[in-house]
Amino acid sequence: MKFLSVVGVFLTSLTLASAAPSKPATGLHQWSKRQTSTVSKPDGRLFNINGTTQYFADQDVDTVMSEIAATELKVVRVWAFGSVNTIPQAGTIYFQILNSTGSYLNTGADGLARLDAVVASAETHGIQLVLPFTNNWSDLGGIPSYNAAFGDNGTSWYTSPPSQTAYRAYIEAIVNRYKNSSAIFAWELCNEPRCQGCDTSVITNWAANTSSYVKSLDSAHMVTLGDEGWFAPADGVGDGSYAYGGDVGVDFTANLKIETLDYGTFHLYPDSWGYNYTWGSTWIEEHDQIGSQIGKPVVLEEYGSPFPHNHTGTEAPWQTTVVNATQVAYDSFWQFATINLTSGSQYDVNSIWYNDTEYTVLARQHAADMLAKKVS
Repeated sequence: MKFLSVVGVFLTSLTLASAAPSKPATGLHQWSKRQTSTVSKPDGRLFNINGTTQYFADQDVDTVMSEIAATELKVVRVWAFGSVNTIPQAGTIYFQILNSTGSYLNTGADGLARLDAVVASAETHGIQLVLPFTNNWSDLGGIPSYNAAFGDNGTSWYTSPPSQTAYRAYIEAIVNRYKNSSAIFAWELCNEPRCQGCDTSVITNWAANTSSYVKSLDSAHMVTLGDEGWFAPADGVGDGSYAYGGDVGVDFTANLKIETLDYGTFHLYPDSWGYNYTWGSTWIEEHDQIGSQIGKPVVLEEYGSPFPHNHTGTEAPWQTTVVNATQVAYDSFWQFATINLTSGSQYDVNSIWYNDTEYTVLARQHAADMLAKKVS
């Protein structure tokens, strides 16, 4: 999903989850208790994760982490990117500067020290992290900030030597900075990568090469792509409409077959894509079937519907599908919201508010259902 605009303060997006190996069924959610000394791969196809996604100001991370822990959610997806092209005004948080001469890390108090605090808080609260390296969208810089620096665009970025050199330098910095933390669950290549009008091999080749590079830096943790799960005509799935046509340059099936990607991701926003809400369960089942065929976990990494404080009618059926009709290993709603912050944060119509009435159903009860989910 395209992010909300962020002005003046760095806001961190979180995907909250509980996680587990696939066997035995009575110990589904022991996965979160593993340490980084254990290679982070599921024992089988399921490592059930349930969660949410949201932005937070860094100084409120401990509050948010404690609320996550109280909900019995164990894994958090945190934006590990924040790039700019020029030094911003004082007080702006950014992690790297990109310009025509290269890329430069900001490790100061207004830079990666903020992400350090997130990682430390996750360690304290017994939560593990999925860290994406960049964003398809312009929020917090993303691929557009590379393009501005090196003269690329949304399609050439994936094969551009200067952009990929800078991107890999950033990956190396983030992986080496945090790979020994007990909080790391997985690395993510990009949030919602797209290559409009490209042959799907462009992103597949880029994902294969980049994930292999990440594994060369850290073979002890999982790597995932972070895509929305688009199908291509060659997959033989769906009716050839938008989500199945391959127009955005993504082939979920081909990408899931990449050896150095440990699990697949897909997102779900029917209203934005021109589908009805009941189609959501079909979308979930289709990805579950592909995951089963290939033998890898798949996760519903984001989903939402634009009904403030009234999401249960649309999203609870999707959760029921995940729990009762599939082997889907993870689902995380967009986005977690809380009033218990010292500084403002930006929420949207998809937000699920901590301790709101619907939070009981969509977060607490669903987390419990995922904990009890049997694994075949």
